[in-house]
Amino acid sequence: MSSSSENPTVTERGGGGGGKDRREDDGEKKEGGGGFIEKVKDFIHDIGEKIEEAVGFGKPTADVSGIHIPHISLHRADLVVDVLIKNPNPVPIPLVDIDYLIESDGRKLVSGLIPDAGTIHAHGEETVKIPISLIYDDIKSTYNDIKPGSIIPYLVRVILLIDVPIIGRIKLPLEKSGEIPIPYKPDVDVEKIKFHRFSFEETTATLHLKLENKNDFDLGLNMLEYEMWLGDDSVASAELTESATIEKQGITTMQVPFSFRPKDFGSAVWDMIRGRVTGYTIKGKIDVDTPFGNMKLPISKEGGTTRIKKDDDDDDENHKTK
Repeated sequence: MSSSSENPTVTERGGGGGGKDRREDDGEKKEGGGGFIEKVKDFIHDIGEKIEEAVGFGKPTADVSGIHIPHISLHRADLVVDVLIKNPNPVPIPLVDIDYLIESDGRKLVSGLIPDAGTIHAHGEETVKIPISLIYDDIKSTYNDIKPGSIIPYLVRVILLIDVPIIGRIKLPLEKSGEIPIPYKPDVDVEKIKFHRFSFEETTATLHLKLENKNDFDLGLNMLEYEMWLGDDSVASAELTESATIEKQGITTMQVPFSFRPKDFGSAVWDMIRGRVTGYTIKGKIDVDTPFGNMKLPISKEGGTTRIKKDDDDDDENHKTK
């Protein structure tokens, strides 16, 4: 290293001999004091650079390699931010802190700090996963204009605080944008109940279900699970695997066959059989695919009314539900 050749210069400037008058020497110190300090700083900086070059130290790099949504429901969305960090140094480097922020149109949705986030191996790379949860109730209560069923833009900001030997602590700022939904549960209605064969022992019918998608994105239906009550009597329940697309802000109708034994039920079923209006309740859930991942959304309606419709009846409004 050339540091040994620079040492005499520093020593000479720091000494007081050499045959000069003390007053002249003091004058030079006063006049050149600032330059002396700067030269010492430059010397130390040069020594640091030479050490850095000799042992191969350098700044790590990082990039947001992806954002995943492993879970999303009516209540929250769980995001995982993948950050790829590359360490070019011959020794492991500690990841001191991870500071993150998610905002939408300049408004903070959530922020946090992850301390002691791990170590990046020497001459290696590692994907650090940052788990973040968005609670929809918190977002909607803070920003009234964010409505259920909408899609909002987001920006993830991440700052990595890394401790690098020789260089010291450095900050690596990262960001990545995307979109995330605020899901809204579909509306469900029993459009009509069509009876095919009636007996006290077994009655067969078809349930015409109407599903309305109130979201700004399509729902790819995979499975429907439901239970239906007429009055206080549970008359039908099933889990159906059926593929269908419910377009955004659209409606689809499903025909669900079922059977029951009228003699086992109470007055609500008999009122319907006699042609009277009967109250119904339906509850369940649907499994759907979306552009943001799989969702399981609840469906429910209480206080609906319906009447019987036979095979030979015309599609009259009196036989449909409300």
